[in-house]
Amino acid sequence: MSNLKEKIDNEKSRSGKLAVLISLVQLALPAIVQQLLSSILQYVDTAMVGHLGEAATATVSTSTTPNWLIHSLPWGFTIAILSLTSQAYGRGDREEMKKLAAMGCRVVLFFGLILTAICLLISPLLPRWMQAAPEIREEASAYFFIVSLSLAFFVANSVFASSMQAIKDTRTPMIVNVSANVLNVFLNWLMIYRFGMGTRGAAWATAVSTAFGGTVMFLAFRRKPELRFPLREIFKGSGDLFRRVLVIAIPVMATNIVSCMGYVVFAGMVSGMGVTIFAAHSIALTAEEIFYLPGYGIRTATSALIGIAIGEKNRQKFNDVRSVSLWLTTLLMVFNGVMLYFVANPLMRLFTNSEDVVVLGAKLLRIVAFCEPFFGIMVVWEGIYYGTGRTRVVFIIESLSMWGIRILGTWLVIRAGYGVIEVWYCMIADNIMKALGLTIYGLRHPDIANFRPD
Repeated sequence: MSNLKEKIDNEKSRSGKLAVLISLVQLALPAIVQQLLSSILQYVDTAMVGHLGEAATATVSTSTTPNWLIHSLPWGFTIAILSLTSQAYGRGDREEMKKLAAMGCRVVLFFGLILTAICLLISPLLPRWMQAAPEIREEASAYFFIVSLSLAFFVANSVFASSMQAIKDTRTPMIVNVSANVLNVFLNWLMIYRFGMGTRGAAWATAVSTAFGGTVMFLAFRRKPELRFPLREIFKGSGDLFRRVLVIAIPVMATNIVSCMGYVVFAGMVSGMGVTIFAAHSIALTAEEIFYLPGYGIRTATSALIGIAIGEKNRQKFNDVRSVSLWLTTLLMVFNGVMLYFVANPLMRLFTNSEDVVVLGAKLLRIVAFCEPFFGIMVVWEGIYYGTGRTRVVFIIESLSMWGIRILGTWLVIRAGYGVIEVWYCMIADNIMKALGLTIYGLRHPDIANFRPD
């Protein structure tokens, strides 16, 4: 009798994992496609500006790092709304879902507009802060000012997409974002080459396509019955709900600030190692990006399904989502790592004609190829924690690893006279330690989902 019960339980477990795998793939695939197509179109966008000359590239690059930081700030609200909405969806609590949708609109209106105003005010000062060459400061300031006009729409795109992803719709955000990226490329061609507007044309192309994406995402968001609410509710906030959002959002914002600052310091240290080394380093990072983007797609799907499982109070489903997503990502990233190892040399040649840069960059890519599975594990664990709303753990581990291993390690190896290979070992060690830290904490603290012990 016990053998029969065990057999039935095993069958249920297998069928449960299969159902989770199907749901995970259905949700992750559109997110992965969006990430890949958006990256490819961004490469095209960068190349179109690059054809204007070094001054144009320098003008646009002046605001690249500040924009990383600025665009990362709304991500905290995005994660908070995705986490709480997916949990409410799992509980079948439509009232809370509508309140969270209204909260998202308030974030867009107030946070988006405040962020826009700050960026417009600092636009004349930014090129000087970034130590841009005097001859490009005026154009760099104008570029940043124009792009910043659409920041509220960027926040809208991010927040409303997360609301839809939380209710298991990743296809709509994919379609909207890919369409906006295609529009950006078309407007670049029109304004840069046909109208001869230079970098200001590129800025207007970005601003208009961002406004288009944010507007269409809002319209799609309003078509979802689970999220539709009377617009007057935007101005009737709930203090308790906002506090719950902030508890999740603030650590995510802090994590992004710590990460962005770390990347800036890391790049600055490598840039002092010489032009060829920095070129190989920068191009290798760009070339590697497309191989780890699938992990981010699975992270989005994992966060949504984890939140839904918590809302349903379904411990088995939670465990199935966690294990299936980790195994799926590990296998995918092992495959990507093998691919990256063998295509490293031709991949570098797509970005540069310098043989020295190609040889060094290919060597760096072959080294980091072995780290791809750890990177995948790291981002999926982030998705698990984000789905539960336990974002402080990610902040602590990210801060300690980024600054204690990557930054300190890089400073030490450069001081000791080592080269960029050893610098990349520090970067890889950082990713491995993040993966191990998040895994160990998650396995040692089964209460991360706020389930009561069985």
